[in-house]
Amino acid sequence: MKITRRIEFSSSHICALPGRSAEENHSLYGAAANPQGHGHNFVLEVTIAGEPDPVTGMIVDLKRVKEILNQEVVGPFDHRHLNYEVPAFEKVVPTAENMALEIWRRLAPHFSGSAKLHLVRLFETDDLYVEYTGEPV
Repeated sequence: MKITRRIEFSSSHICALPGRSAEENHSLYGAAANPQGHGHNFVLEVTIAGEPDPVTGMIVDLKRVKEILNQEVVGPFDHRHLNYEVPAFEKVVPTAENMALEIWRRLAPHFSGSAKLHLVRLFETDDLYVEYTGEPV
């Protein structure tokens, strides 16, 4: 069985490789390479898998999931310029794919018991999202 919790946060970022010219980065990332940066209102869905506890009937305490999400994602990412304010992105381009991977890394250790992290789905826009399951492709 699976249960999903959704949160929102706002961040800005620049998609550009250090050491590349503005033209090269624009060729790779388009408008997202703008040196001024740009922002998104991200929506994050986190799915936890497991069997419901026979006593509580819950896979996981959703209040605890919300606390973990606030601690590991909202606190560090919300209203931040990812390239400059989140150490994980000092040398890694904060694409939606890399953000989903970093979010997984932050959350997975919190779900090591009977409730396991199953899916991280990060919406950059209403019609663009990335999913990560921790599994190799």
